Amino acid sequence: MIQYKNKEEIEIMRHSCMLVGKTHAVIAARLKEGITTIEVNRLVEEFINDNGGIPSFKNYNGFPYATCISVNNAVVHGFPSNIPLKNGDIISLDIGIFKNGFHGDSAYTYAIGEIPDDVKKLLRVTKESLYCGIDKARQGNRIGDIAFAIQEHTEKKNGYGVVRDLVGHGLGRKLHEDPQVPNYGKRGSKEKLKAGMVLAIEPMINMGVKEVLHLEDGWTVLTKDGQPSAHFEHDVHITKDGPDILSSFVEIEAAEKANINLSWSY
Repeated sequence: MIQYKNKEEIEIMRHSCMLVGKTHAVIAARLKEGITTIEVNRLVEEFINDNGGIPSFKNYNGFPYATCISVNNAVVHGFPSNIPLKNGDIISLDIGIFKNGFHGDSAYTYAIGEIPDDVKKLLRVTKESLYCGIDKARQGNRIGDIAFAIQEHTEKKNGYGVVRDLVGHGLGRKLHEDPQVPNYGKRGSKEKLKAGMVLAIEPMINMGVKEVLHLEDGWTVLTKDGQPSAHFEHDVHITKDGPDILSSFVEIEAAEKANINLSWSY
């Protein structure tokens, strides 16, 4: 059942969502060759706790860490490790925060040092596809309109693999609410969008094939062909006047530009 939010609840959610962006920005300023992802996880958890939040993912259905950290060919739900990041890596951070009764949830993919031009393009196109989907997140449209826009930009125009096994979702008092928001589909299909809905729209796009592998840890998802994958996510409130993005990349992008260790110009 879809849970619709009133104006007061939306503003509480906005605070949680913006705090996720601030958390990302803190990490974006620290990412560099040689840092381990277990250290990144520690920094994420520390910042969230210091700001009165609770990491949404920690202990969620048994997930043992504060954030999902997926490197290179890991699509989502990766475990942090003691392996240092190296020049040319890409790292996707999916961060959730529960505060004042509501969740915020946003993902961003970062480049460490210099990455190949084809990987820069993957990150750029995936981020673009997120905004293509958001543009269709309007009252009266349907979930399928969002899905089609993302698939058209990534798969049909650029030949990338759109992951089918994992989808976006509703967001609110629970981390995952109805409806599901796929990144592929037909225009005019699935649930109608109505004011008060909040959707976590999150393209997960592979450079190669769409198929994925699930590791025995029960969480980590890898691309089947070993090629890189990118992941970007915003939380979007459906209004009668158009999409209202509750999360933000502004501080993240500023931190990327200030951090000379990140290849941010894609």
